[in-house]
Amino acid sequence: MVCLGNICRSPMAEGILKSKLKIQGIQAIIDSAGFESSQIGDFPDDRALLTMKRHGLDISKHKMRLFTKEDFDNFDKIYVMDRNNYRDVLSLARNEHDISKVDYILNAIEPGKNQELPDPWYGGINGFEYVFQKLDLASDKIIENLVSQNHKLVNK
Repeated sequence: MVCLGNICRSPMAEGILKSKLKIQGIQAIIDSAGFESSQIGDFPDDRALLTMKRHGLDISKHKMRLFTKEDFDNFDKIYVMDRNNYRDVLSLARNEHDISKVDYILNAIEPGKNQELPDPWYGGINGFEYVFQKLDLASDKIIENLVSQNHKLVNK
């Protein structure tokens, strides 16, 4: 999961997906990162923490880290939140295989539309709730697709 500062959208996405996978009994490595070097080591925005807490999720231990080329080696899929994140991630891609891993997170809900998830940093708490709701839906679809892919692989 990738956004600019890795203190709002991407740690929320990470927390939501980790929680849902745990409930489903699916083991996976989920992480998030960003590109704003001035925020390395920062904890999530207070509004993100509050929104997640209202939904019974705790992301308070998350610390911002930068996206690196090694993330292409460590993850099967890289979800970005907006056009700038997409561009930034692709700028580090080494080949077509790396590029094929990158997708907009909202494409999980509406494939191929490349819709951006707005950065709630610039608004109030309602923006964080909106982001939560979108990420919640996207996470359900990501899990649905993951289960479907694994089912197809098992039945081959």
